[in-house]
Amino acid sequence: MAEMKQTYFSAVGRRKEAIARIRLMEGKGVITVNTKPIHEYFPGIVFQKAYQKPFEVTKTSGKFTAQIKVLGGGVPSQLGAVVHGISRALSKIKDGDYRKLLKAEKLLTRDPRAKERRKYGNAQKARAKKQSPKR
Repeated sequence: MAEMKQTYFSAVGRRKEAIARIRLMEGKGVITVNTKPIHEYFPGIVFQKAYQKPFEVTKTSGKFTAQIKVLGGGVPSQLGAVVHGISRALSKIKDGDYRKLLKAEKLLTRDPRAKERRKYGNAQKARAKKQSPKR
């Protein structure tokens, strides 16, 4: 049986409740998120700068095509998961030594911040206290 060459680099990115599965392959720079172009899924200049940062750091803008499936969380946390996943996929590429560059920019570190759990006996939120009836 002939050995098949891997045609893509896959990675998983996470942020809060969002999970992004990335397939990165050499191509024309077309990135799709849930079958939509990325600029439609994440509109706006701020979002655009965020998802292009891993490519700018490694100087690979337009060299890779990505297929991304993201689920869970809100739009900002989905974007964080996508950036994390793209960075992890780029770090797996053997040709360039991208890992050091991405690590220096802290793009490979998973952001541990998440919603604080609600404690029983409290009013509605995690840190809200019940109102005292005394006057």
